[in-house]
Amino acid sequence: MPYLTPAPSGIASTGLRLGFGIPGYAHPLVAPLEWGELTRPRTPLHWVVLNVSDGPGTRPDPHCLEAAGRLRNAGVRVLGHLDLTHGARTFAEIASDARRYLDWYRIDGFLLDRCPTERSALPETGRTVNALRVLLGGGHIVLGHGTHPHPGYVETADQLVTFSGPWNDYRWSQVAEWTADHPPERFCHFVHGVPRGHLDEALRIARWQGAATIYFTDRTDRGGRTDPWEAMPGYWDDIVSMVGTGVSE
Repeated sequence: MPYLTPAPSGIASTGLRLGFGIPGYAHPLVAPLEWGELTRPRTPLHWVVLNVSDGPGTRPDPHCLEAAGRLRNAGVRVLGHLDLTHGARTFAEIASDARRYLDWYRIDGFLLDRCPTERSALPETGRTVNALRVLLGGGHIVLGHGTHPHPGYVETADQLVTFSGPWNDYRWSQVAEWTADHPPERFCHFVHGVPRGHLDEALRIARWQGAATIYFTDRTDRGGRTDPWEAMPGYWDDIVSMVGTGVSE
């Protein structure tokens, strides 16, 4: 299998511990259980994305403010969701959303969803990230490519989402060779449609491909008709236990 190869030099000895990046649950009124579970002690969370309404919405939402506050009080990093639409959105639109997230929810960084992947878009993406860092006074920036981008992007942000898609694609996926030059903490994998019986295999793939931040779910996108990330996986307790105890190491 493509992922069953020796770990690149320098990765096997890092003491890699997987943790979750939550791509964004449904609104807290719709998914109260999901948001409540995220504050459970010792849940291995790296960050949680707050997506109010395809962005920050048009006014402060008290339910989202409460959910974000509980997470931050629990020491969990909260990221705002910014949709780059593969480079089609203007910087003014992105900056407006970013300011509302910061003013209303005091977020700790951003997930830049549908981020471009090509080399030609790298300078503009870099300028956007730099401006967001100034606005945040630092912060944590994740580029949501969903696939391996041009390697120059790795110098732009804190983390890259280099896989986002279904299990049937993930189990046969191959990692880009250039990722071996960087620690696993730089990469994220989001996989939907993972059966409970294949969780061990999925965790091994993440480890061997060098991704430290993951989110696996048995939910599916039903052919693109639904958002697989909106609800908690049916095996949440199981995967929390597996990742928290380092079973994939």
